[in-house]
Amino acid sequence: MKIYNDYSLLEKNTFGMDVKARCFVEYDSVEELQELIRDGKLQQPLLHIGQGSNLLFTKDFEGMVLHSAIRGVDVVGETAEWTDVKVGAGVVWDDFVAEAVERGWYGAENLSLIPGEVGASAVQNIGAYGVEVKDLIVEVECVDLQSGAVRTFQNADCQYAYRQSVFKHELKGRYAVAYVTYRLLKEAKLHLDYGNIRSVLADKKDYTAKDVRNAIIDIRNQKLPDPKVTGNAGSFFMNPIVSQEKYEALLKEYPTMPHYEAKGGVKIPAGWMIDQCGLKGFQMGRAAVHDKQALVLVNKGGASSEEIVALARKVQEKVKEKFGVDINAEVNFI
Repeated sequence: MKIYNDYSLLEKNTFGMDVKARCFVEYDSVEELQELIRDGKLQQPLLHIGQGSNLLFTKDFEGMVLHSAIRGVDVVGETAEWTDVKVGAGVVWDDFVAEAVERGWYGAENLSLIPGEVGASAVQNIGAYGVEVKDLIVEVECVDLQSGAVRTFQNADCQYAYRQSVFKHELKGRYAVAYVTYRLLKEAKLHLDYGNIRSVLADKKDYTAKDVRNAIIDIRNQKLPDPKVTGNAGSFFMNPIVSQEKYEALLKEYPTMPHYEAKGGVKIPAGWMIDQCGLKGFQMGRAAVHDKQALVLVNKGGASSEEIVALARKVQEKVKEKFGVDINAEVNFI
């Protein structure tokens, strides 16, 4: 276990905010976390982070930041059709996807190169290119941060919806994810109809999970900034889901508007809406809308959290003004 006081979080958040935590603790096992709880060493306020890829620190954190270093990728169940894989919360998400592809496990390839760690995948219900991780998750093993008890949530218990879970609402801050078990297929059931995946794969006839992974990586590298070079938190806004009536009204005005069927209505890409507002590349101070993917806000170097928040508000105002649609931040403000 590692414990640090007055700890810089500069390298622990992909937006590159130069803030500190009063205390930072990294634990290597469920038992170490339980020891912290049992000995009354957890401090309030308490924040559990992964790679810090879906948050924006707005100031120093006057409390304890926890981070899991629990590793491991283990097969825990298997049939002729699928393999259940239990993965430690501290495993880098894309490292797990890469291993799954190499071992011939299908299902996670469309989620390649999403920043973050396995634990966060179960909290955020990450998704990309027509796939959501909720459709892969069997169960989530957690530690109760009040009692130290281990509790396993089955998929249905997690109340998954678009970028939502019970861990972001009713149980926010109550549990730390220790392990996530995913069910991956042994035969290909590829999702190729979202975005421009097929065009990238156009020269091939029979696709493998590795082909799809490589295509996704190529697409993301072309459109998305590397947080190691340019501070960002990936997709800053969630794609709004509008009513059928609202969608039909917008379609009359924008006949080529991209859209996707979704539970409760029709999903419209927020990045497209922001682009239509002429905001791609728009800059306020040292914060900007990325010039290749309008869904991403970037730190051009030394940006303050106030500058990023102000830019986000401006983007939301412009989209509301043009489309009459609210877009909400996916990034958590801390």
